[in-house]
Amino acid sequence: MKRLPEDFIFGGATAAYQCEGATRSYGKGEVAWDEYLEKEGRFLGEPASDFYHKYARDLELCEQFGVNGIRLSIAWSRIFPKGKGEVNWEGVKFYHEVLAEAKKRGIQVFVTLHHFDTPKTLFDNGDFLNRENIDHFVNYAKFCFEEFPEVENWSTFNEIYPIATNQYLIGNFPPAIKNDLEKVIYCLHNMMYAHAKVVNLFKENGYNGQIGVVHSLETKYPASDSPADKYAAYLDDALSIRFLLDLTYLGHYSHDTLQALDDICKENGIEIEFDENDFLEMERAKDRNDYLGINHYQSHWVKDYHGETSIHHNGTGDKGTSAYAVKGIGERIYKEGIERTDWDWAIYPQGMYDLLMRIKRDYPNYKAIYITENGMGYKDDFENGYIDDQPRIEYIKTYLDALADAIEDGVNVKGYFLWSLMDVFSWSNGYNKRYGLFYVDFEDQTRYPKKSAYWYQGLARTKEIANSYPESDAYAKEMAEKA
Repeated sequence: MKRLPEDFIFGGATAAYQCEGATRSYGKGEVAWDEYLEKEGRFLGEPASDFYHKYARDLELCEQFGVNGIRLSIAWSRIFPKGKGEVNWEGVKFYHEVLAEAKKRGIQVFVTLHHFDTPKTLFDNGDFLNRENIDHFVNYAKFCFEEFPEVENWSTFNEIYPIATNQYLIGNFPPAIKNDLEKVIYCLHNMMYAHAKVVNLFKENGYNGQIGVVHSLETKYPASDSPADKYAAYLDDALSIRFLLDLTYLGHYSHDTLQALDDICKENGIEIEFDENDFLEMERAKDRNDYLGINHYQSHWVKDYHGETSIHHNGTGDKGTSAYAVKGIGERIYKEGIERTDWDWAIYPQGMYDLLMRIKRDYPNYKAIYITENGMGYKDDFENGYIDDQPRIEYIKTYLDALADAIEDGVNVKGYFLWSLMDVFSWSNGYNKRYGLFYVDFEDQTRYPKKSAYWYQGLARTKEIANSYPESDAYAKEMAEKA
């Protein structure tokens, strides 16, 4: 039976806008999502999981079920309602209280500064395409470092690549712009520049704790052995993985990454020019990242594609409806024999193993890795307070098996954070796509541990990756007796 290290963190992940609720209360400023969701009319981020009022209960559940780490994000607009200027001290007080509760319960906290929620005033002024907003982000980070010395682990951004592509390519995040690769590339670059500035600020001022960044990294494979398909996978990987890791750990774009970007830009009629001074900042930061957070849910198989960009996002759980083909990059296809979730996400743990081994090989100056998100969106059945989510357990186990193999083969992975701790609001899926260890009744905000919570409790207790534990077996027996 595979085993994880004794000091391993068994965590749960959340994000401010997806769990807190109180989106326009207690002095919090607006974010673009508030207006965007109201116009869409499908669902709102209010009250989400009401973490603003229920955080003590959620942290109590962490302690009870052996969850010894939690990912939180600070809502920038809860601290600076306009993104800059006046401070909302009620929001500051809230986060101090959350951090104190976590410490009381022995839970290690990892705090993200930006998780898809730029204050609306700055967002409407260009978000990270506007270089002025980089300075506002740095100032916000500086305030947080000085105000919250109790935080031991910081990350600058969550998922830079999905921010850029969902905002400017897929168009399912505000401002809902589609097929603009030029904006995607500049957004990626500017956010990585902002990351470097914040890391350098953190290290040069000697603030307490560690700092890193959380990247969404999804392994790419060619759809066939043809040279054309291999190159398509190479291009997709260049924009979505190497672009980010080069700037994180090299401080510049490698020759191969630049060549791939050039090919992508030529086919799309784009000209890109970066300020050379940006790389001076990135060079200073490249060896200062204390850890890399990796959000990994799936892998992709890519075939050659030169038609017009055509993307359909499966936001309903109607299996088999997603489509993704980008001009000059490639088309992601369904690979025969690879199981998928209802939201068309491929279940392929080998992709996590391959990714971790690649980072160890290609970026040897990395220091530590945390899997900061992994998990299975599932349409949980709620039966009188009992939730049998066995498919989620099987998903987590297979990915942890792959993770244990990577650790055995020399990758320094220090922890795993399941997305998500409790059921939360999902950006493009609302409330029917559930990930949590704890089921949330969104009508009355009651929490119910799922079968996976008892399984995770056994995992955290033993550090052994088993099919079942006494905790989950007892839960299943109780469910059967109640039925």
